[in-house]
Amino acid sequence: MSTHLKMRWNIALATLAGLGLRLFFVLRYPTLDSGDAPFYIALAWNWLKHGIYGFPVSGKLTPVDMRAPGYPAFLAAVFTFAGQSTRAVMVAQTVMDLATCFLIAMMASRLAPVNSRRKVAIAGLWLAALCPFTANYTAVVLTETLVTFLTALAILVFLESDLVAKQEPEFGPAAANARRAGPLNQWFLAGIIVGFGALVRPETPLLLFAAGLVLLAKWWRPVNWLKLVRAGIWMGVGLILPLLPWAARNWRTLHDVQFLAPRYSELPGEYTPRGIYAWTDTWLWRFGDVYLTLWNLNVDEISIDKLPSMAFDSSQERARVSDLLDQYNDTLTVGPEVDNQFRQIARERTERHPLRTYVEIPLLRTLTLWFTPRVELLPVSGHMWPLGEEWEDDRQDFLTTLTLTTVNIFFLALAFAGAWIARRRPGWAFLILFILVRTVFFAKFVETPEPRYLLECFPAVIALAAQVWSKPNHQPVMPAAVQLSSTGSG
Repeated sequence: MSTHLKMRWNIALATLAGLGLRLFFVLRYPTLDSGDAPFYIALAWNWLKHGIYGFPVSGKLTPVDMRAPGYPAFLAAVFTFAGQSTRAVMVAQTVMDLATCFLIAMMASRLAPVNSRRKVAIAGLWLAALCPFTANYTAVVLTETLVTFLTALAILVFLESDLVAKQEPEFGPAAANARRAGPLNQWFLAGIIVGFGALVRPETPLLLFAAGLVLLAKWWRPVNWLKLVRAGIWMGVGLILPLLPWAARNWRTLHDVQFLAPRYSELPGEYTPRGIYAWTDTWLWRFGDVYLTLWNLNVDEISIDKLPSMAFDSSQERARVSDLLDQYNDTLTVGPEVDNQFRQIARERTERHPLRTYVEIPLLRTLTLWFTPRVELLPVSGHMWPLGEEWEDDRQDFLTTLTLTTVNIFFLALAFAGAWIARRRPGWAFLILFILVRTVFFAKFVETPEPRYLLECFPAVIALAAQVWSKPNHQPVMPAAVQLSSTGSG
């Protein structure tokens, strides 16, 4: 069988396997009420049917800015053709996620040396197609599939820009003109893609931050400062353009300068319990504890008996927290008085153990974000400890959790190995920095360590993992005419 035919068969089989895996989740484990899904559906439907981007407040359909309109616009586009069908949304997300698999294959190929790009592209396509952690988010009405697609597309544009050095020399006037004109267009294009991504998830510009760090390291000499400034301006303009209509709408409708969405997604005038957030930042690192505390705020009671011992430094502190929770449980509302006392407790805990707040908890949250079975959308507990009890209580649940944990570790191990293999290749630093920047942001600056927040890193993770199938790089030989001209002979 010829090489081209084998490649076509691999592409076809990987696509079918990826389609089958995603349809399995869509048909077997569709999730319609997870997190913000009902909220996104309501925003899209009210926007489509009533022309108002909002939802009922005190019985009246009210414009809001609690969520940027990128994902509701996607839902509205699907609803236009399929009615309020969440199944149609999941099918559309399945197609989009398969497209992301091909983008990842192209990313992996771009990172690989010329002599193994086809092999690495096929490996990247298979890994992306069979990744259960991106596949199962096609079966829920949440932003992850759309923003992962946009993230992969932006990364690919960056990998084709002057953010990375060219792996093979380009010759002639046409190539020189392309080098002079192309990067500016690519900076602008990357900025626009990230801008649309920011309308889906507001932290998407972290990708530009990672790119900026690479450019600073590459163009730190004064002779390159003009190129650095021009690239930054083009990316900034590209980022702002998709956000301008949304900002104009907020100014006109809500009289508020808002380019993304409120930090805590609150309604105008709604109190934000920043004191409680500061308190949980001193101890909360397990995803399960989010269900017991932050996601219960203003909804249900919070039991002190369910909180881990790490939440208290002494019996006196536990008694203070218990008293504050009793006050909250009486009304199921967090007011400024209770919240300020939680802020004081947080301040005292941080003063006693600053390394715990600023280092230990973020590191533990990093473990939660990365080393997890990622079963939030599945009817699986995710528990494996103690092993004997979990095995006896529900073996199927235990085996599913163990399998997905192993698969997650397998993907990360491949990524570590691939990153080591590709450590001197153009584009490596950008992918690593993007993963690190996004990890630090969600481990330190976001209250809830939800594993889905790092799903947007998986295109980079899989592209690095595919490098395990690459061969050693061989420098291309310069044409004789170029060699002669470069010596200055004659």
